[in-house]
Amino acid sequence: MTNKHSVSLNDVQEAAKRLNGIIRPTRLINAGWLERQIGKPVAIKPENLQRAGSFKIRGAYNLMSQLSEADRKKGVVAASAGNHAQGVALAAQLLGIKSTVFMPVGASITKVVATKGYGAEVKFIGETLDVAITAAKEASEKSGAVFISPFDHPHIVAGQGTVGLEILQEMPDVKTVLVCTGGGGLLSGTALAIKELNPQVKVIGVQAANAAAYPESLKAGKPVALTSMNTIADGIAVGKPGDVPFAIIQDYVDEIITVSESELSVAILQTLERGKLLAEPGGAAAAAAFIANPKHFEGPVAIVLSGGNIDPLLLERIMQTGLASAGRYLTVRIRIKDKPGSLALLLTQIGSLGANILDVFHLRTDPLLALDEVAVNITMETRGTEHEKDVLNHIKALGHDAQVQ
Repeated sequence: MTNKHSVSLNDVQEAAKRLNGIIRPTRLINAGWLERQIGKPVAIKPENLQRAGSFKIRGAYNLMSQLSEADRKKGVVAASAGNHAQGVALAAQLLGIKSTVFMPVGASITKVVATKGYGAEVKFIGETLDVAITAAKEASEKSGAVFISPFDHPHIVAGQGTVGLEILQEMPDVKTVLVCTGGGGLLSGTALAIKELNPQVKVIGVQAANAAAYPESLKAGKPVALTSMNTIADGIAVGKPGDVPFAIIQDYVDEIITVSESELSVAILQTLERGKLLAEPGGAAAAAAFIANPKHFEGPVAIVLSGGNIDPLLLERIMQTGLASAGRYLTVRIRIKDKPGSLALLLTQIGSLGANILDVFHLRTDPLLALDEVAVNITMETRGTEHEKDVLNHIKALGHDAQVQ
């Protein structure tokens, strides 16, 4: 494949040499629970286990290690919702460079603490990553510190592309590679490395549907900014693709897929429960695409789990959403007679169906209730969507008016 871009396969290979001994090897993990969906090998590239919790150290170190001594003395400045911040901070610490990172005001506390832990000075500004990037660039111009882009630089793209090299080394017969996508640094580098070595491999980028800048940009033939974003996947919530990765993605990426918020939640739940791997929402996007529609992908498949830096409080909320989406939680409102023994009988009947009752709430003020009725909201734990349907059907068969909440 002819390469007309600012990044070449040789650049990626040279980046791999610089990163040798710096990054942590993240060997592919066979995912039997996903393989059974297509009858072909499926492997996870666990970059959530990488140093600083994501792939970002690859690009950050590759760029910063090539700075001149004069530039190193000026320090570096970056903008990030979390993972790039930690990658830059760690790379700066390893190279003895002062680092300042601008982060959105809503950045995860876990990521903020980790970034400071690597020695970076953190400054908060704006609600989105794009605002933080603008502020970081302005600070760079004023102070002379070198701006380290999260995705829009050839050295960043080359560093992230080492993920693609490693996948091919371990899984030379791979047919499909799924990559989480925000600004496009990881996707472009991975796609370039893989396609240059084996053009037959299909490389697919995955974005959160509520923050998907690439589909419209690719249609327009140029980076187009989103007017709004609203997703739990803060790590890939980038409003406008970078020029460097966009040009590469145009030529090397086969498809861009989007996933919903509930699909992201289910993916986090399943990778934790079945794969024993903790992923953040943006890091689980590629897994979410496969779980949502496994038959769409030709195996063997490699799935990049790009990051695992997630706030425990957010994880708790996502687990609740994921369990509900996976049919593990069922909440129903049931109308029963308001007389002694009615509730006890109802709960006994539900218990006999194998559902574990988690919460019960009485409601007597609904104007639709008869004078001798009470509404009961019951939240129960079920074993999956089929069991959920069985429980609901049995409740109705017992003569109860049950409405899913």
